[in-house]
Amino acid sequence: MTRLVLTIVAAASNVAPAEADSRDLRSPAPACETLSSLRLPDVRITEAVAVAARPDATTGIRVAHCRVRGVVGQEINFLGYLPSDWNRRFLMGGGGGFVGAVSAPSEEVNAGYATVGTDTGHQGSPIQAGWALGHLERFVNYGHLAVHRVAEAAKAVIRAHYGADPDYSYFVGCSNGGRQALMEAQRYPNDFDGIVSGAPAFNFTEIAHSFVRNIKAAFPNPASLRPILTPEALAVIEAKTLEACDGADGLTDGVIDDPRSCRFSLERIPTCAAGRRRDCLTAAQKRLAATIYRPVAGRTGQVVYPGQPVGGEGQPGGWADWITGRGQTTANPSVPSAQWAFGTEFFKYLVFQDPEWNYASYDLTGAERDTRLARTVLNADNPDLSAFAARGGRLLLWHGWSDPALNALATIDYHGRVLAKTPNAGDHVRLFLMPGVLHCAGGPAPDRVDWAKAISTWVETKQAPERLTATKLGAGGQPTKTRPLCAYPARAVYRGTGSGDDESHFECRS
Repeated sequence: MTRLVLTIVAAASNVAPAEADSRDLRSPAPACETLSSLRLPDVRITEAVAVAARPDATTGIRVAHCRVRGVVGQEINFLGYLPSDWNRRFLMGGGGGFVGAVSAPSEEVNAGYATVGTDTGHQGSPIQAGWALGHLERFVNYGHLAVHRVAEAAKAVIRAHYGADPDYSYFVGCSNGGRQALMEAQRYPNDFDGIVSGAPAFNFTEIAHSFVRNIKAAFPNPASLRPILTPEALAVIEAKTLEACDGADGLTDGVIDDPRSCRFSLERIPTCAAGRRRDCLTAAQKRLAATIYRPVAGRTGQVVYPGQPVGGEGQPGGWADWITGRGQTTANPSVPSAQWAFGTEFFKYLVFQDPEWNYASYDLTGAERDTRLARTVLNADNPDLSAFAARGGRLLLWHGWSDPALNALATIDYHGRVLAKTPNAGDHVRLFLMPGVLHCAGGPAPDRVDWAKAISTWVETKQAPERLTATKLGAGGQPTKTRPLCAYPARAVYRGTGSGDDESHFECRS
């Protein structure tokens, strides 16, 4: 589970490189070290180091660049990379989970982007929130303010180093980074020209509510965190969902194209006593699975958060890591699942300021009331993007259909509310759904998209994307399959001939 969360953090700030265009600067930038003496209001530059090119490197930054570290305010740390050969673009990366570490997009530096990232004002594990105990300023910084302040500081550093402002500024993030992305579009619409928000945790308080609903069902006794739905049981469920739904799109490829069209029932799986057979579930396992698939209801019966779509239950990085736990195989047995970690930490430190808070005795009917303050700081669910649209901003939303952490149905709902609220929002917002993809990455389907190139192309050419290409990488980083992603509500449909691993054999249909 720890490995999974660290992967999430990396995915939240890791985006694929886009090629520089003909506007690239070819003259050398001013000396990097001079930035150490740069004076900015409430900003301290703590490091400015020139780094030589590494043309033979296979990963990371290969080009010559200036590495800059600094602090905004009391404790908002940032890290930036300024390439010697700058393409006049600025790219900021988001942070996953509760953040707690500073990193910046690196591969994009090779294409000429000046990049930056931040720890949002605290240090620690991305699955722990004890930093918020007694620290309202840290809470607000994490909620939305730190990204904005670092974006402004980074632009000032770029201006000082290159003697010019960026022609274009972009933000790319996934998970909490996706929430940060939407927060920028909603609260600080002038910061970025183009924003990519992947699997966004935009309705933070409702997500935490759903996490606690699930862990109360999955681990009813905090003294015993043994999983009810074992990885073996999850494999049975996934096999049955694929059996029922995989071929609905005309292609049997181990991926459910759209879970909403899947007509699967747990009753199709035989019920048996524990340990009896490998192709059945116990009554308790069925009850838990039914709970996870069911929408989370509020005090008056309203839907707080949608139920988990079918698909990806048994995948590595799927339900066992996020929802139901792996038991003794978990790296940290005291943290049985990622939802357990995030849900308990949220209520302990961001709601009640009580490290002794116990999920088992908590009455969820009070969650809407109890999270009222946290909602004003953390939630990025405002559908009014008119200010962002008025300045020509562009927003790319995306979500994996098999995401076990955050629900694609919630992102679809937000997208619909944006279209209903903001005039001509379709000119400024696009949504892409990724069949079979888990949280930010992973799963059996193509899961990598050059989001930086997609958003920069849209902003700089004014041509809205209707179709993008997702890629699955195999051993050695070589592509093994591709699939088109279609602007919602269109979907990729197999033409009936040719390899299902080649995106050219699909077309987008509404």
